[in-house]
Amino acid sequence: MINADDMSLKADCTIKQALKVINKGASKIAIIVDEKKRLIGTLTDGDIRRALLNGADLDSPIEPIFYKNPTFARVGDSQEQILKLALSKHLYQIPIIDENGTLLGLKKIEELVKPKNKINQVILMVGGLGSRLRPLTESIPKPMLKVGSKPILQIIIERFVKQGYTNITLCTGYKSEVIEDFFQNGEKFGAKIDYVKEDKRLGTAGALGILKYIPKEPFFVMNGDILSEVNFDSMLEKHMKKNALATMGTREFEYQVPYGVIEEKDDYIIQISEKPLEKYCVSAGIYILDPKCLSFVDKNSYLDMPNLFLKLINENLKTSVYKIDGYWIDIGRHEEYERANIDV
Repeated sequence: MINADDMSLKADCTIKQALKVINKGASKIAIIVDEKKRLIGTLTDGDIRRALLNGADLDSPIEPIFYKNPTFARVGDSQEQILKLALSKHLYQIPIIDENGTLLGLKKIEELVKPKNKINQVILMVGGLGSRLRPLTESIPKPMLKVGSKPILQIIIERFVKQGYTNITLCTGYKSEVIEDFFQNGEKFGAKIDYVKEDKRLGTAGALGILKYIPKEPFFVMNGDILSEVNFDSMLEKHMKKNALATMGTREFEYQVPYGVIEEKDDYIIQISEKPLEKYCVSAGIYILDPKCLSFVDKNSYLDMPNLFLKLINENLKTSVYKIDGYWIDIGRHEEYERANIDV
């Protein structure tokens, strides 16, 4: 059970205060309590997004927007009871209270369910030079930089293993020996790990052309510098439901244009938008591929993942997207690395 003190708020707090609490915690939820720490509600980042879209601002109170009839379990409830309750309500976590309604903590459902090992392969691209993170990457490869107390790559592997994906291939390159010495065969991490090494840079998809073992089922490909709380089961289910040959995990990226944007026609101004907020769907560096995709990857040839998708699209083959809404960060620069260490 997770200590809920750091994710607790009073009902008179503002949206800005709530966001700080939600962003600081791994559970992405704020629990609303009264003066005696009794549970009175819950608040998620989704609740806040909806409120902001409806005209609230960061200084608005949370009282009108938090959920006032939260599902909870009581201390003494069995694991089976809590799991059944969570599944019936489609929840990933449940507040635990005592006989007086006082909040004791938060129970994550993943603690109650031991996932079955899946046959789907996980291929992690960890061969990059990490040039933008120098001098940190002069002696170790980027995936081995620590976020908190663990290397980035260890966090990624543990998240796959926690969801039952234990067959992992690491595509190495720069300072591969550091990675191999640390993870070895993966047994210490609950995984079965094998390695392929790039003798030259092959891009984010090119290394698929040198795999020792060809997957027989749809498989995951993920960049080794991404931290995300994506539900891999959900992503795989969506991939299968869409009957796609390839699925790309995506994020919504927002960009505030720093100028007034002019729309003109025949040299006449017809519209002025002051510093508009542009939104784009961008690749999140997490993919699912059908084994048939490997026929589009030439051995020992450079190929980035977007170009592999373009090859499939040009052949009129189905490709789909899976939108990732939860925590996600691409640790490519010093700013993101510092932020990841704050988030942890």
